[in-house]
Amino acid sequence: MSSSPTPTATPITTEVQRANARYWRRNLFLTLALLVGWFLAGLGCGVLFAEPLNEHRLGGFPLGFWFAQQGAIIAFVVLILIYAVVMGRLDRAHRRQVARLLAEDADASSASSATEGDA
Repeated sequence: MSSSPTPTATPITTEVQRANARYWRRNLFLTLALLVGWFLAGLGCGVLFAEPLNEHRLGGFPLGFWFAQQGAIIAFVVLILIYAVVMGRLDRAHRRQVARLLAEDADASSASSATEGDA
């Protein structure tokens, strides 16, 4: 059996922890905002606001009925697409930021090691 080297864990710096905290705050904000949109489209437009919406028509049907039957489904699909696009951008930005922070930390560590070796 060949033994492969055990990967060493990179220590997480305070800056990386802050970047992770910012990422999760943005993630939770996006999730909560989309859940509010889901509530408004599903329950709000189809049930709670049905009477005022029924004063208008879409394709010959009262708008409240249309939202309860088709509009909510379309809204849900749009919300999923928004989540996928925004989270993809957020994930890429977070990965770049963490990679930059870790590279800066590695550069600082190697510079301090080189300085200690010269002394």
